[in-house]
Amino acid sequence: MVLKKDQIIELDIEKLIFGGEGLGYFEKMAVFVPMSVPGDRVRVKIISLKKSYARGIIEAIIKPGRERSADKDKISFEDFHGCDFGMLNYESQLKYKKEMVEDVVKKIGKVENFEIYDTIGSGSPKYYRNKVIEPFAFKDGKIISGFFKKKSHEVFEVSENMLQSKLANRIIKELKEILNKKRIPVYDEKRHRGILRHVMVRTNSFDEAMVVLVVKGEPTKNLRKILFDLRDRCPEVKSAYISINNKKTNVALGDEDIYVYGDETLKEELFDIKFNVSPKSFFQINLEQTKKLYETAVSYFDDVNNKNIVDAYSGTGTIAMILSRWAKKVFAIEMVKSATLDAKKTSMENEIKNIDFINGKVESKLEELLKKREKIDAIIFDPPRKGIEESVLHSVAKTGINEIVYISCNPSTFARDANVLNEIGYDLLKVQPVDMFPQTSHIEVVGKFVKRT
Repeated sequence: MVLKKDQIIELDIEKLIFGGEGLGYFEKMAVFVPMSVPGDRVRVKIISLKKSYARGIIEAIIKPGRERSADKDKISFEDFHGCDFGMLNYESQLKYKKEMVEDVVKKIGKVENFEIYDTIGSGSPKYYRNKVIEPFAFKDGKIISGFFKKKSHEVFEVSENMLQSKLANRIIKELKEILNKKRIPVYDEKRHRGILRHVMVRTNSFDEAMVVLVVKGEPTKNLRKILFDLRDRCPEVKSAYISINNKKTNVALGDEDIYVYGDETLKEELFDIKFNVSPKSFFQINLEQTKKLYETAVSYFDDVNNKNIVDAYSGTGTIAMILSRWAKKVFAIEMVKSATLDAKKTSMENEIKNIDFINGKVESKLEELLKKREKIDAIIFDPPRKGIEESVLHSVAKTGINEIVYISCNPSTFARDANVLNEIGYDLLKVQPVDMFPQTSHIEVVGKFVKRT
């Protein structure tokens, strides 16, 4: 029987693949089904067909697998608030994340002999995000905000998102009530008209918040008053900005962030270090799991004491400042200027004096540093999702740096870089998955590499 688009079939889901989709077979044809669980028997509608595989969406769950977290009425991406692992019970999420990391490192990284540990789970697998950005939309006569439906720019709204902090949920709800009373026009990306584009809320462990209203146009008195009205309703809002984004772009924040009131930065504390976080600063979104991640990373150095260590892609300097407690010197390299400035301010406030903050691209600044003949004993990488430029890895190899600790939010690029490092003389010893993003298929990993002797 030949499959056709829009055909309804029944399918047994056999396993999860990297990325979180379930895989079943219909007369030897592989069918990938989002939001399915191994052991599910599902009624599926075929939405796309290729020569060797098809993709389908669940119409109904005939028999749920043992690892399914909720009743059979929840079948879609939207039912789980945009969480592509929300259908799995938490123990199974951790199990599959370890399997996915191991699989991708072996297949893409072509590395076999390394130790991989069980995923470090979270004690709070819901309401953990300390930063959220929601797009606005106009639907059924009112302003809404939420998340984009999968492979779409249609916004869907939920009453309380299970990932972001309860404070952020409340602030966004109050903000929408104010905006609906004021009838502020919502931005239309097709016609490039309207005002309201996104809202960003950052929260901290002290139950304080920063709100950034992203708009097209000018920060009018009316928009400023809306943010003051929000503070009246939510006194936890300690900092407010309006971000101007007049471009036709999917990037949320604009080039110019205009300060409205309160503190210019949001304070956060990690390992007794107080950090300043501004609107565009990178800061890990799950504080509880960040502590576990960084503790793991620091423990992967054989001996931190009295070493000169490079922290590449250093963001607001979190890792650099943790390492500075033991290291002789830390060189923190970061491309985003505001993040470097935040890091410098934080180090001064915390009286940390053994870090050199270097603003610029890792590709060029690391080479400049090494040309100055600075003695570097070890390096820690925490790059963006695209991973590390191959030229950077070759520069490290030339210096003879013995140990590399690599933190990654993308196992695929981690595996690709592990393959490069293996070819230029570094062995991957161990990998620790850390669940920074419960309910989603994303996973953070820490790897330890040493120079082959």
